[in-house]
Amino acid sequence: MLELDSGSSAMDYQDTESQNNPISIKSLASLVCGQEYTAQADLRTVYHAISGEAVYQVSSQGIDTQAVVKYAKQKGSTIATWTFHQRANALKQVAQYLMERKEEFYQLAKATGCTRKDAWIDIEGGIGTLYAYSSLVRRELSDETSWVEDAWIPLSKQGSFGAKHILSPKAGVAVHINAFNFPIWGMLEKIAPTLLAGVPCIVKPATEGAELTHAVVKAIHESGFLPEGALQLICGQIYDLFDHLNPQDTVTFTGSASTGQKLRSHPHLNAYSIPLTMEADSVNSAILTAQANDETIDLFVREVFREMTTKAGQKCTAIRRAFVPAELLDTVQSRLIEKLKKVIVGDPAQEGVSMGALASVKQKHDVAAKVEQLSQDAEIVFGSHLRQDFTIDVENPKKSACYPPTVLVCTAPEKAQHIHKVEAFGPVVTLMPYTDLPQLADLVARGEGSLVASIVRTTDENIEQLLSKIAPWHGRVHILDAESAKESTGHGSPLPLLVHGGPGRAGGGEELGGLRAVKHYMQRTAIQGSPNAMTQVGHSWTAGAQVFEDRVHPFKKSFDELRIGERLLTARRTVTEADLVNFGCLSGDFFYAHMDKIAAAESLFGERVAHGYFVVSAAAGLFVDAAPGPVIANYGMDNLRFVEPVKIGDTLQVELTCKQKTPKLLRDPAQKPHGVVVWDIKVKNQRNELVATYDILTLVERES
Repeated sequence: MLELDSGSSAMDYQDTESQNNPISIKSLASLVCGQEYTAQADLRTVYHAISGEAVYQVSSQGIDTQAVVKYAKQKGSTIATWTFHQRANALKQVAQYLMERKEEFYQLAKATGCTRKDAWIDIEGGIGTLYAYSSLVRRELSDETSWVEDAWIPLSKQGSFGAKHILSPKAGVAVHINAFNFPIWGMLEKIAPTLLAGVPCIVKPATEGAELTHAVVKAIHESGFLPEGALQLICGQIYDLFDHLNPQDTVTFTGSASTGQKLRSHPHLNAYSIPLTMEADSVNSAILTAQANDETIDLFVREVFREMTTKAGQKCTAIRRAFVPAELLDTVQSRLIEKLKKVIVGDPAQEGVSMGALASVKQKHDVAAKVEQLSQDAEIVFGSHLRQDFTIDVENPKKSACYPPTVLVCTAPEKAQHIHKVEAFGPVVTLMPYTDLPQLADLVARGEGSLVASIVRTTDENIEQLLSKIAPWHGRVHILDAESAKESTGHGSPLPLLVHGGPGRAGGGEELGGLRAVKHYMQRTAIQGSPNAMTQVGHSWTAGAQVFEDRVHPFKKSFDELRIGERLLTARRTVTEADLVNFGCLSGDFFYAHMDKIAAAESLFGERVAHGYFVVSAAAGLFVDAAPGPVIANYGMDNLRFVEPVKIGDTLQVELTCKQKTPKLLRDPAQKPHGVVVWDIKVKNQRNELVATYDILTLVERES
């Protein structure tokens, strides 16, 4: 993780263990200002996690950080002029390009000591995140440069003045400072929403694993799918980078809580209110419920085991504290240790090895020190560097970064201090007993905020009370039972569509996950004005804005010919008793309010009323042009509301208005070009009262 160098000035944030004596191994260049920058001094060497051999050197000494920021804003800001769909399509193309080169990344990952399965999470999991974000934006957002977040908000009696909230790309750059454990995924999960928001990125990876980040960024540059300057990489220190940021810029940090707090207190960031979000230490919990049966115990043990051994426990979401009903503590302990005894720790290149190394020898020493701290509150019952009950299968254990899976037991967790505060970032877990819900809730809360907790329960066991107690302390809660276990992605799996962050100690961030991640890099502005002004700036027709009518039916016009605000006022239709009877027979909907005269008389309506979906169908009959034309198909319906009841004898008329147009990317070159047209539908009665309103989406042919 990024650490504050003790020998640096207060303004100079950099990695520790810098070496000024270069050796004859490759140096990673920073990819900035459209070129490769290789430093000649202040080099730090990174060693192979298994063999201990020097792999590469890193330094950014002498880099012009002001020029890097300026380049991002002058060149990379081109991405802000692209539409959401252009950005999303570019991201998809980048993902495809990276996936074709994944084996190159797997080769480089070997130096980090992880198994191929662990590397898969980082490499293909990271690339999959690009696909997920790209798909989400293309599905949910219009093909515009800005985002109209909500509908018309009237602020006057006559409707001539109102507002909408509009999100625009910030006119700045996002600086992403990342941790060592996921050098690819950790970067891609951040740059994906940033680029989709239309904001360029400067990435600073942790020194361990930087070779992987460098390879991916270089491949992205080679792909040519992103604008020049949209993505830059600083390998080494950031020096005075923060001093060149302004209020339009954003900083994110993943790493230790101590370093995060130092960054958060940076005087320039505070002086200019530059947002900084962080994901920090997290002593995540797993809870075995009081009603656990034998199957549930096995699920719990399996989950704890998986979180200890996957990536050798080097996950920000990994389980650090495991809470168990007091009477089941011995059972859980014995089953967990039996599973861990079968683990083979060593060189993943060797057959049979199931757990690799930590990222570096430095990290191994850090974990060992943290285990010694934890042992002040708990007994080490398996593994660690202090016992001799586990063998490391490598040629030179001292040079390797391998560390044994380690289990501690704390029998008095309410008196413990270190257990609830110290995170050993490796294959380490502490088992703790509890007796009742209040005690359990108190113990979990002592973690002071975490990314995720797992509740492992017997199927159908009610855990509402427990959830209400622990949810405020977590960004995500994973409920595992026999039913969900069939398909669950597990305790520690952050998913692109869900919040990834947590309160308090975990950093306080929740910007990652879904469209909220894109919003994080955009400025929300309340735009006030007339309906015509809102239509103009939002590229979406607003009620009360100008409309256009002519003799040609809108359904006879191509996508290109249609104008926003084009309207059709239909003929009228009077609803009869036969309409209700026929629709009921056709649909099978014989609800009393439509079909039973006596019962309907005693209802809220006082008489029979038309089926809601008859009103929708009758409206379609009024506005649809039946002849072949540019309209290909009905694509869907949104925002349907039935405002007033329609009774026998009422006369309906429809206002059909072209609200929004979005070109659609062709999946098949053989398809005719087309786009999605959103129509505003208002159904009114003979008194000009609104009875139903909704949006209809149609696929309409384009001319080219």
